[in-house]
Amino acid sequence: MSWAVGKNGKTVALRDIPELSLPHLRDEIAAHCDMETRVILFFGAPDDKIYAVLAEDNNSRLLASSARISNDKEYVSLTKEFPALHVFERELYEDFGIVPEGHPWLKGIRYPFYRHHPEKTMETYPFFKMEGEEVHEVAVGPIHAGVIEPGHFRFMCQGENVYHLEIQLGYQHRGVERLFKGKRFQEPLAESIAGDSVIAHVSAYTNVMESLGGVEPARRAYSIRAIALEMERAGIHIGDLGALANDVAYLLGNAVYGATRTLVINSLLLICGSRFGRGLIRVGGVVFDIEPDKIREIKKTLEKVSHDVILMSETMFSTPSVLSRFEQTGVVDTETARQIGLVGPAGRASGLPLDVRSDHPFGMYRYSPIHKMTMTGGDVFARAYIRYIEITHSIDYVLEQLENLPSDGIALKPVQKLAPESLAVSMVEGWRGETVHAAITDKDGNIVTYKIKDPSFHNWFGLAQAVRGNGISDFPLCNKSFNLSYCGNDL
Repeated sequence: MSWAVGKNGKTVALRDIPELSLPHLRDEIAAHCDMETRVILFFGAPDDKIYAVLAEDNNSRLLASSARISNDKEYVSLTKEFPALHVFERELYEDFGIVPEGHPWLKGIRYPFYRHHPEKTMETYPFFKMEGEEVHEVAVGPIHAGVIEPGHFRFMCQGENVYHLEIQLGYQHRGVERLFKGKRFQEPLAESIAGDSVIAHVSAYTNVMESLGGVEPARRAYSIRAIALEMERAGIHIGDLGALANDVAYLLGNAVYGATRTLVINSLLLICGSRFGRGLIRVGGVVFDIEPDKIREIKKTLEKVSHDVILMSETMFSTPSVLSRFEQTGVVDTETARQIGLVGPAGRASGLPLDVRSDHPFGMYRYSPIHKMTMTGGDVFARAYIRYIEITHSIDYVLEQLENLPSDGIALKPVQKLAPESLAVSMVEGWRGETVHAAITDKDGNIVTYKIKDPSFHNWFGLAQAVRGNGISDFPLCNKSFNLSYCGNDL
């Protein structure tokens, strides 16, 4: 058997994960991808192995396999057949020097200090070139005119038309994954992976630790975690709609959404003392309960938020000046989205029915399921409207949980020790999409490898695809419609 079978948030003993040759593992991955199984992790580890984790979304299974690095340093690249794997293969090459032969885009992705080829630097990055009459390049960043993280965008244009956008990141690389090694109970670090996805990342981290520790939090704690995750989703989506409104000079929308977002994040503040949910979720459960008086206040606030969002959105999405900028701008069709591996709202806006909460349910979503929603336009309008839909669904979910909070308390359940020589994988549907954490332990139960995949890891290339054939002046609008994370990529 070539794969160990598991589930989201479950631990697999390393001895049960098959070890194949690298070419055999490559062929196994290709065979499964042909059957529409997705690769969610493909990474190297200090135990001289490459691990692959695949998701079978139709039956909620995860498959794990491995190959020993010392036996093979080359294999035939998977990228030409399955473009979504291009970033995984680039990362393996950058970190371990493993060569995917025939890769069309073998360039740096993060520039960590421990990279295999230290001579490959940002200064020597080989940007694509185009030649032709009236072809020119426009370089933007890494320093931007505003409060924004660093990233470099290189546009190849003819006149105002964008032929190609190449995105160079890596300026924020902090060595986050290595900071998790050898330590337990690193929730503040998990909360800091991407500051706008505190709940998503700390949820993924605690799920991993609880799986390795054999701990199941109380049902009430699961409910409060889900409430926080949906409030994070609603708050960021509302802010994104305001930013999109601002980019098309629809100032009424910008003002209303901005004020409404504040109501949501202030409700998180009411629960735990942080507008971003810091300090709420810890291994074994949650730290703060939601008392009856807070439940009443939050329900009243969210009912107002729902009313205001519906009224503002129905107005904005029927305004001709908005629609003229949103519709048919930055289109990523369904087949392109599938090939490049789009996840989250960006993927669902292009017709991909992927949502971890439904496909690989975790925590409270195992008991209170959600229903997936998709659109097919794949343009700025679809990526904006899917946010509107998700805002209303998230608020409804929170109100339902507040109405039916389990009564088993929130006492933290301590983790005494972690399972030795094991792999645990956790998937969480953050507001940006599929957030994946994985940990490998040694014989003493210490973490020796920690792997993180933010949704931006896949979706940055989606932004590059979206701007092709558009005017360069549409880039800010396309960019806002994805709203990707620099630091989530530059781990």
